[in-house]
Amino acid sequence: MHELGIVFSMIDEVEEAAKQNHAKKVLSITLEVGEVSTIIPSYFEDCFEWAKKKTDYLQECKLNIVVVEAVSYCRTCKKTYPTTKTGRSCPYCGGDDTYLVFGQQCEIRSIEVV
Repeated sequence: MHELGIVFSMIDEVEEAAKQNHAKKVLSITLEVGEVSTIIPSYFEDCFEWAKKKTDYLQECKLNIVVVEAVSYCRTCKKTYPTTKTGRSCPYCGGDDTYLVFGQQCEIRSIEVV
């Protein structure tokens, strides 16, 4: 379960931002998670709920996870397509000269503080 390590890293980053901005507490965090990021949202939420109890600023924080669709690009026909529906092969031309454009990220989109 690598989610716990990512949770700790995110909490460190958010707590440092809260401290630098003289916040009293963090009310919410919105996290963008790509659908092929290998992060399982329910595991991440469980880890976050456990870890936030050990923080200075996130005791009452709500975590919002936004799953971002994975999109690939085909170099052959120059089109993009949803990665998870067709896999590595392009659904337009059948080519396999493709690459992932986005959908693998795990990024903090926003932090709400008081």
